[in-house]
Amino acid sequence: MRFISEDIEKYCKDYSVNDTDLLKKLSKTTWETEEVPQMLSGSLVGGLLQMLVKITGAERVLEIGMFTGYSALKMAEALPVHGTIDSCELMDKHIDTATGWFNKSEVGHKITVHKGQAIESLERFVLESFDLIFVDADKVNYPLYYEKGMALLKAGGIGVLDNMLWSGTVLNPNDDDAKALRETAELIKNNHRLEPLLLPVRDGVMIYRKLK
Repeated sequence: MRFISEDIEKYCKDYSVNDTDLLKKLSKTTWETEEVPQMLSGSLVGGLLQMLVKITGAERVLEIGMFTGYSALKMAEALPVHGTIDSCELMDKHIDTATGWFNKSEVGHKITVHKGQAIESLERFVLESFDLIFVDADKVNYPLYYEKGMALLKAGGIGVLDNMLWSGTVLNPNDDDAKALRETAELIKNNHRLEPLLLPVRDGVMIYRKLK
């Protein structure tokens, strides 16, 4: 399901900050070679992430679900010199692809890849140590990623979850993915320590701020 027309989406992209040449090549290659290129966050969501990093002054970012590395590089470009990203990814293929792009980038050294199940990787991080957390992984585990992420997020930090509308199926969830996404939205809405905002950008982006 498309929530806006291709023409409107193109118009938005035309009046937004352009990707670097490297990110354009990464995106193009992903669409040409990956079986499910729609997993790429895309320039509008990537631009939103980059803007959030800059506005908040985030220095340490956690990413759950890396795919081919687009969103990690997009955020890395916005980080200060000493800023870092810890990115969790399960698939060897995606790790190899993303690492190749990181090695071509001037900011790739800011990204550390954690291979394996994200739930296990998250156990190794220090509580309340991240300024921003971005989740774009297997949807059925979103409630767990949200709960684990909350513990790792600093007070005043920002959480971002992609695909929170799931082509509109969250309105009447009938499959495990849609049900998990709806559950996650309910958990966020009912947490008095959060200020949430769900935006119909691309396939739905949930942003929340953890109150102090």
